[in-house]
Amino acid sequence: MINKALLILAIAVATSAFAANPQPNIVVIICDDLGYGDLACYGHPHIKTPNLDRMAAEGVRFTDFYSTAPVCSPSRVGLLTGRSPNRAGVYDWIPVGNLARPDAREQVHMRNEEVTIPQLLKRAGYATAMAGKWHCNSLFNSIVQPQPGDAGFDHWFATQNNAAPSHRNPTNFVRNGKPVGPQEGYSCQIVANEAIQWVERQTRSKPQQPFFLYMAFHEPHEPIASPTDIVQTYRSVARNEKEATYYANVENVDRAVGRFLNVLKQLSLDQNTVVVFTSDNGPETLNRYPNASYSYGVADPLRGMKLWTTDAGFRVAGILRWPGKVIPGQVVSQAVSALDFLPTFCNLAGTRPPAYLALDGADFMPALEDKSIARSKPLLWAYYNALNEHQVAMRDGNWKVLAKLEIENFQNVHDGNLKEVRKAKLTEFELYDVGNDTDESENLAELHPKMMKSLKRKLEKNYRELLKDSHVWNRQIQ
Repeated sequence: MINKALLILAIAVATSAFAANPQPNIVVIICDDLGYGDLACYGHPHIKTPNLDRMAAEGVRFTDFYSTAPVCSPSRVGLLTGRSPNRAGVYDWIPVGNLARPDAREQVHMRNEEVTIPQLLKRAGYATAMAGKWHCNSLFNSIVQPQPGDAGFDHWFATQNNAAPSHRNPTNFVRNGKPVGPQEGYSCQIVANEAIQWVERQTRSKPQQPFFLYMAFHEPHEPIASPTDIVQTYRSVARNEKEATYYANVENVDRAVGRFLNVLKQLSLDQNTVVVFTSDNGPETLNRYPNASYSYGVADPLRGMKLWTTDAGFRVAGILRWPGKVIPGQVVSQAVSALDFLPTFCNLAGTRPPAYLALDGADFMPALEDKSIARSKPLLWAYYNALNEHQVAMRDGNWKVLAKLEIENFQNVHDGNLKEVRKAKLTEFELYDVGNDTDESENLAELHPKMMKSLKRKLEKNYRELLKDSHVWNRQIQ
């Protein structure tokens, strides 16, 4: 057990280190469809993730870390902007926009009006880069819609959505607007290579300039492919070859992370580099669609999966490492969100977002100092295409509220359904103490009527404010 007096002293030292530290390098590593229970340090009985386990041991593991949506595109837009993705008009995953659709989804993209983390950090003197999955627009590598470079990335190496035809030898990467053709190897290692090479060039050319790097792995999203030598190690514990391939897929991500962290150390960068690892949403449901036959991710002990508004949809792994600045081995149980990245990183970089921005996150660094995060509003999700019955969810302290909308599920808000969306009432409220009831198994609405009434008012108020500020698309066809 850690001596309390020593812990208090360590926190005081860490706090002063935050204040005295020059602008740190900042790295965000995000997986695609990684389950809350898919890492060894989050309880998986078979998948080997020694690098991420060590990252957690040397830093912080968050037990209640949340993505900004239960599906990929809005989750990424929310992370980059610090705002609910609904404000940006990104309500669901973005299809390729080469054909007009009745619901205007071919238009959906992160618009130039949005202010992003890389844009703000560039103004503070940072070099910026991304490698991996973009999925923030429907027209990728086109002048018609903003691209990663328009969102503030000096250098980018990306795909629109998944690595294709699979994680092995993908052919659809684009570097700074130019397709690079077939690549050899597996996607997470290719992405790590690009990130490593960029950091090495950046360090050689401008060693004093801080950097922001966004590494967005495609794994373990379908279509899954994994190195055969790793697959072999799981055949004795997996139920079948596809499950062994999934396990190997996650381990391959761990190896890519390990390679990157080793390079930071070799370049003497790790002491002044904040590295955060997380996922865009919860795990895919096995066989939910024909090509999801490898989706053996688990959300244990949470209820639901990807596309749900119960916690399994967006409560994900969250690990932070900052040697010498963050007390190692911490386990933080406060609710922290990817919405918090923008205000937190701005504070670390010594800059501020524009005052007019309606941000939905808060600086989460106090949580690493055993203090409460100063939130001006609860965490709120409005996912109109949820697989469960409740499309709206709110986390306030340890309380979680779910609400159903009296409306059919839909994937976009546009001029054709806006009136119906705004008229829809919130009903069938449920209340959970997720601090103690992790799998949301006991609805406490009737046992705590006063609390339910108070939180219901708060949810309705914040949902209506969000809905009023949500971007609406205009259809091109009727």
